[in-house]
Amino acid sequence: MSIIEAIILAIIEGLTEFLPVSSTGHMIIATALMGIQPSAFVKLFTIVIQMGTILSVLVLYYKRFFKSLSFYYKLIIAAIPASVLGLLFNDYIDALLESPLMVAIMLVVGGVVLLFVDRWFNKPTVEDSDKVSYKQAFMIGVYQCLALIPGTSRSASTIIGGMAEKLTRKAAAEFSFFLALPMMFGASAVKLLKFFKEGNTFNGEELNLLIIGNLIGFVVAIVAIKSFIGFLTKYGFKAFGWYRIIVGVIILALLLSGHSLQII
Repeated sequence: MSIIEAIILAIIEGLTEFLPVSSTGHMIIATALMGIQPSAFVKLFTIVIQMGTILSVLVLYYKRFFKSLSFYYKLIIAAIPASVLGLLFNDYIDALLESPLMVAIMLVVGGVVLLFVDRWFNKPTVEDSDKVSYKQAFMIGVYQCLALIPGTSRSASTIIGGMAEKLTRKAAAEFSFFLALPMMFGASAVKLLKFFKEGNTFNGEELNLLIIGNLIGFVVAIVAIKSFIGFLTKYGFKAFGWYRIIVGVIILALLLSGHSLQII
C-alpha cells in the first residue's frame, strides 16, 4: 500500500466512521477502485486508524469525560450487547465480512430506513445525551448489535436506537459518538493482538503509514463530526438515506459487472 492510498483510506475513514453511511461499504469501493490487496497489514491499517477518529471525539467533547462516573457506566452498559454477541458469533460475523453482496444489500436496506426514520421518531423527550438513562443506554446498545451485520453502520444503528428511545437527533448522534470509543478501541486492540499472535510484524515504512493514517483520520473526523451535527439537526436523515442507496447500488453494479471486490 502506497502513502497516497493510505491517505485516501484515512480520509474515507475519517469522513464516514461517525456518519450513518457505513465506512465498510466505502472501504470496499475505494480498495476495489485502487486495486489494494487485502494483506495482513492492510487489514490492520483499516482498523487501527480508527484510533485517530476516537481521539477526535475526545478532543471535541473532552468536558463530557470529566462530569461523572455514571457517564462511563452508561457507555459500558451500552457496549455489552454487541461485545457479547461479537465474541459469541465471531466466526459467523467474519464469514459475513467476506460478502460484498451482504454489504451492498444492507446499505440499501439501511438507506430506505433512513428515508423514514425522522417520520417514525418525531416526538423526542431527551434533548441532552447526559440525560440518557441506564435503560435507554442498554437499549441503544441492543440496537448497536445490528451493526454486526456488515454494511449496516454502527453509527446508523445507534443513532436510530437513540431516537427510538426518545432522544433528539443531536443527542442520539452525540451518544453514538461516545459509544464508539469503547467499541473502536476494543476492535483496534483485538486486531493488533491477532496481528502479532499470527506472527506478523510491520516495518518502519508501515509504521509511518499508521501514524499518517491516524493523524489524517483525526483531522478529517473533527470536520466530519462538526458538519454532521449541524446538518443532521437542520435537515435530518433523508439525504444520508439516498446516499446509502446510491453507494449500495454502485457496489451491486460492480458485482454484476464481474468485478471481484474484497473487504479489507
